[in-house]
Amino acid sequence: MSAELLPIKQPWSLRRTLLLGILLPIMVFIVLDTASLYRQALNAVNTAYDRTLLASAKSIGEHIAADGEGEQATLRANVPYAALETFEADNRSRMVYRITSTSGQLIDGFEDLGVWQGRLPDLGPYAALVDFYDDTYRGDPVRVAVLLQPVAMKKARVMAVVQVAETLELRRTLARQILIDTLWRQLALVSVIALVVVVVVQRATRPVRQLSAQLEARTEDDLTPLIVRQTPAELVPLVEATNHLMGRLQHLLSNQKRFVRDAAHQLRTPLAVLKVQVQSALRGDVEATQALQEISGTVNRATLLANQMLSLAKVAQLAQQTAPGPVDWAEILREVALDVSPLIAAKTLDFEIATQPAPIATHDWMLRELSRNLLHNAIRYTPNLGALKVALRVDAQQAVLVISDSGPGISEELRQRLFQPFSAGEARTGSGLGLAICLEIVQTLRGSISLENRFEQGRITGLETTVRLPLNVGQS
Repeated sequence: MSAELLPIKQPWSLRRTLLLGILLPIMVFIVLDTASLYRQALNAVNTAYDRTLLASAKSIGEHIAADGEGEQATLRANVPYAALETFEADNRSRMVYRITSTSGQLIDGFEDLGVWQGRLPDLGPYAALVDFYDDTYRGDPVRVAVLLQPVAMKKARVMAVVQVAETLELRRTLARQILIDTLWRQLALVSVIALVVVVVVQRATRPVRQLSAQLEARTEDDLTPLIVRQTPAELVPLVEATNHLMGRLQHLLSNQKRFVRDAAHQLRTPLAVLKVQVQSALRGDVEATQALQEISGTVNRATLLANQMLSLAKVAQLAQQTAPGPVDWAEILREVALDVSPLIAAKTLDFEIATQPAPIATHDWMLRELSRNLLHNAIRYTPNLGALKVALRVDAQQAVLVISDSGPGISEELRQRLFQPFSAGEARTGSGLGLAICLEIVQTLRGSISLENRFEQGRITGLETTVRLPLNVGQS
């Protein structure tokens, strides 16, 4: 089956999650509480009716007497039915009784009522010698109370066993009524809770729906920040993160627009020059060798311009990505110095380099591009046989790179615009993007860069370029 035919599983809404997360535990608690309340009510009903049985047994015990003396004494009973009518609640239940001696001899009552074969509890709830148990009588379930009734006469002291049984119709009817009443109350409670939860959840999720509607109503190019005021505290981190993301997207979009605009403007000039040079060579206005040299120079400048513009765009792209890990700036700086060593040798420069390990949390390419541009500029401005010193040190959780050349320095007017794109320095033949790339990289890494003339005896003896970048936290 293709992916297009597979059903799309709809994610659960926040409201549904909140409702289920709140109502389900409440429902489980109410069900457990209802069962507990029902058991407690049923126990209370049984206790009340057991007291009635005990009262019946005691009433019957009052009608028992003994004849004879000592162990030869016999029991006799004369229990009128009226003694039981007092304890019968209504016609839905029936009471039967049985009186026997401790040896099991029937004295009075219903012979088919089962004989008690249990034992008295060690610590019962009543002061009397009584026991309660469940049994059946003529196929009907009954609750039976057993009372050991002492019978004391003038010359005889014997023990009678009184059993009183009651059918369970009334108990069950009352238990069902208690259960129904409890369920109705719990149902009303659940309805009130559900209504309150729905209303509260609806009000609580209203800011989310408003935020969603606000984003949905925006145009494709609207990346203005969301309004934070009147936003619940729980949504403030989301709104701030969204605004931060929009800011990064706006910055990325601005860089793309600037790149397209600058590329269209800057590449047009060398291409136009190249076209003129080719036409001039075709007409024979200049010699072929000279024409090719001019065309080659124009192509080289256009290639340099295109490469540096791509580098500037790559800096903006990498700024949106997470750095893969810390890289040692000292190692990269020495590798770049080795790459440009032919340029240093060509001008016979007095070159010195001193480094300390400096881990920076960034992409390897950024530090390599920053170092290469700065060294190229320093080599270009340093005269033949001049001195060029490179020092990288660690100072107060910062990596500090100082490049000192022995060139002519820069004027104050040039310093103000030197980091602007396509702003070439005096006597420069580059594209005007080198320092702009350096500034973009340094700002992306939350560092700083400065250019200062070096003076000796009141005259400029060179330029010092200083770059400060924060070290990677946790790295030594």
